[in-house]
Amino acid sequence: MPRRNRTRTFAAAAALLLAATACNSAATSASGGDKGGSTRGVTDDSIKVGGIVSMTTSSGYSKKDTDLGARARYDRANAEGGVNGRKIDYLGAEDDGQDPAKNLASARKLVQQEKVFAVSPMSSVTFSGADFLDKEKVPTFGWGTIPQFCGPEHIYGFTGCLVPMPGGTITQAWQEGLADVMGGAKGKSVAILANDNDAGTFAIRTYKQGFAAAGFDVTYAKAVVPATSAPSDWSAYTKEILRSDGGKAPDAVVSVMQTPYNIGLFTAIKRTGYKGVITDPTDYDPGLLAKGATRKALDGVHVLLTFEPFESDSARMKQFKADIRKAAGKDVPLNMHMMTGYMSADLFLAVADKAGRDLTTDSFQKAAKGFSDKDTMVGDRELPKGQKESFGCGALVQLKNGTYEVSSPFKCYDAIPFK
Repeated sequence: MPRRNRTRTFAAAAALLLAATACNSAATSASGGDKGGSTRGVTDDSIKVGGIVSMTTSSGYSKKDTDLGARARYDRANAEGGVNGRKIDYLGAEDDGQDPAKNLASARKLVQQEKVFAVSPMSSVTFSGADFLDKEKVPTFGWGTIPQFCGPEHIYGFTGCLVPMPGGTITQAWQEGLADVMGGAKGKSVAILANDNDAGTFAIRTYKQGFAAAGFDVTYAKAVVPATSAPSDWSAYTKEILRSDGGKAPDAVVSVMQTPYNIGLFTAIKRTGYKGVITDPTDYDPGLLAKGATRKALDGVHVLLTFEPFESDSARMKQFKADIRKAAGKDVPLNMHMMTGYMSADLFLAVADKAGRDLTTDSFQKAAKGFSDKDTMVGDRELPKGQKESFGCGALVQLKNGTYEVSSPFKCYDAIPFK
């Protein structure tokens, strides 16, 4: 599979000219945010921004540090003078409780009551407020792991769209990173396991195609694990997986499930004496290392990242760590939620800066349609390409003896067409 590094040159997207609406009925309604020559959330010296984050959930899982990450980036922007002379008035994040009704209610509150110009970050597995925010022309930024970040005109994933869409591509960062780890893909077999739901079925379709295209022999690919709760007995799954390569174990076991499932699956697989590679895209969180059982289950696992690892010594990573430390008021364990908030804010700030001093919803969209930059913590960014495709970059880290180590460095890879 051909590769490219972060010095790729992107062709800038042609700017989309938007018709002026200040004098028509649409401009004077709530939709669009521009009323009578003014723009919702924008004053002479400030831009009002809010967030939506699953701070609390029924399972106890929390993305609350997304808010800290966003605040850290906005604080630095303000300390440097703001955006084109305006400071960011960040209201903090609304807690949607990972509830669709609350997600929509939070979106309505931020737009109709708080009068925000943008929502950044938006981090939740439910995004029922997407249609409302897009209709109201509210620039919205988050992690592009769900379909609502792939297509709507005013909604952007800070990694681009990670959900393959018709006419789009499949990023090969995981597959190529794993090939690096395993000394190549040729002659290597993989087994892929997912939950028995729509997301799992889609994941199997996507990754089966991606791993095969990278040169792996996909010997097993099923979405069969109940999505309602993690099984207490994994023997039926492990037995089938570990016989999938002509009666023997595959060279790699690939899970596209969340942490509670991975802990059970990986523990069961290790108990069989399996010595192959184990990998997933979710378990990069120092907080997981606090519990002995979790740390043991994940030890040796290679985890996919779609952003630069915290273990990197680059100048941009050092800046990220300094910003987080300053916003938190102390040293805190880093996690991917902080990166979600930080890079959502970072992409919003970059587009807003390009829009210039005359900031309106229309000028922001025009700037977004021709936006590109390079060498960020998610690679080279380009819009509107990122609303249909991933930026194509990633790394693998491996948990070893209680710490994460980079097992495949952060790179950008050529994608393949999604079929």
